[in-house]
Amino acid sequence: MNPRTANPPKMALVVSPDLETVSAFQAALTGNGYVAIIARDLPTALLATTQHYFDLAIVASRLGEGGDGWPLAGVLHLVFPRAFIAVLTPGEPDVVTFQSAINNGVTEIYDQSKRPAEVVSAIVAQNPSKGEPGGKRVQ
Repeated sequence: MNPRTANPPKMALVVSPDLETVSAFQAALTGNGYVAIIARDLPTALLATTQHYFDLAIVASRLGEGGDGWPLAGVLHLVFPRAFIAVLTPGEPDVVTFQSAINNGVTEIYDQSKRPAEVVSAIVAQNPSKGEPGGKRVQ
């Protein structure tokens, strides 16, 4: 295969303080053809944005003392405007959650209790012809 005609790998960023969650997302994303970069805090996530181009980002809304996931989602949307940005939230979204999603350019909101494989499958299914995420809606 000619390196000039080869497609670069699809890159995904997963940001969550929970090791089990990021590991499960990494496995699900790898199974769907993504190279997954993992960050468990805000500084690591920001560093990753300077080193990679991301097609997809999955961010926990709560990152603990290291920062909040909503502003990070907004930064990711600004730096990677064509990327699919998903935020994991506890429970059903309320009006404030929807407003945060709109303000920060979030493509989808997912309940963090959903299995990572389900979330990744839902993202990939939105554009099955290319196997890439697409669309703009909040779920």
